Amino acid sequence: MKHLRQLITVTMITTTILSACNNAAEKKDDTSAAASEKVSKADWGEADGKKVNLYTLTNKNGVQVKISNYGATVTSWVTPDRKGNKSSVVLGFDSLSGYLARPPYFGATIGRYGNRIAKGSFKIDTATYTLAKNNGENHLHGGNKGFDKVIWDATPATDSTASLTMSYLSKDGEEGYPGNLKVAVKFTLTDENELLIDYSAETDKTTVVNLTNHSYFNLTGDVSKTILDHTLQVNADKYTPVDKGLIPTGELKAVAGGPFDFLQPHKIGERIAAVDGGYDHNFVLTRETKELELVATLSDSVSGRSLEVYTVEPGLQFYSGNFLDGSFKTSSGTAINKYAALCLETQHFPDSPNQPAFPTTLLKPGEKYHTVTKYKVVVNK
Repeated sequence: MKHLRQLITVTMITTTILSACNNAAEKKDDTSAAASEKVSKADWGEADGKKVNLYTLTNKNGVQVKISNYGATVTSWVTPDRKGNKSSVVLGFDSLSGYLARPPYFGATIGRYGNRIAKGSFKIDTATYTLAKNNGENHLHGGNKGFDKVIWDATPATDSTASLTMSYLSKDGEEGYPGNLKVAVKFTLTDENELLIDYSAETDKTTVVNLTNHSYFNLTGDVSKTILDHTLQVNADKYTPVDKGLIPTGELKAVAGGPFDFLQPHKIGERIAAVDGGYDHNFVLTRETKELELVATLSDSVSGRSLEVYTVEPGLQFYSGNFLDGSFKTSSGTAINKYAALCLETQHFPDSPNQPAFPTTLLKPGEKYHTVTKYKVVVNK
């Protein structure tokens, strides 16, 4: 009888353990399944002898953002308009070949330094660093092979969030910049139709860093229509005037009453003729805190879509697509012409390494670079 009781006890314990293990396995499988529903991966070719993949983030509303590890690039953001018709609100291509043809930074992560550095040169202490002059006499968006043209390591979220982390090691001397820079960019698509972009970096030698995303937006979802009828509002009472090479003069000029005054909503085409060459300027954001806050709103009355921009950055580059000239076409063959889309790039100011009065972009060993930007699509019925 004693042996029988022991046998029953052992059996019950074993059954309990097996049940617990099965439950844990089921929970793990459920989590994995949920994660795979939120983030999927597809082969997308090869570049620089490395595999390129395309990842799709999907939220509970069926909104999808596609991101490639080539350039940590947002290739599409498919969302419905007020009639329920779905289309992408950002410019992009269906295949890697479109990006290997080197379009002007469509959807790419930009670094080490977003925007321009005058004459491709800057100093840190007594050392002078020489960069590529890839934009006339100036350096633009990290050089000839910036972060937009390298293959990043991608790590999808393992939980139930639609999240993807891209990481890259920019080696000391790459494109002329000092220091080994470890960079991570985390993209998260929320169920509130927000694309949250979280940037972080560390260096082993003092360097300059100014990361941003270069998505081109057209809220109609149709690049055959321009953005001139889009309405823009920007919380900025100053901007940085530029010279002919689009390098800031150093002045912080009041926007009041002129074509740069977007404190109240204005159609982009309303005053663009008064801006030589179109808008490609840094707006000095009027911030209330250093926390993430709403700094700009872009709206399209036809589709009913609005784009809200939130950031912790001090500046916002508004570029109205002035240099788009039809030389690139969408995957369906539509020419991408002037004013077909616009950029709202959160950033520190252009040429900050050469402008001591601007907020610094220096990053030193032991410090952590961290900045966050959020784009939110709202559909007005």
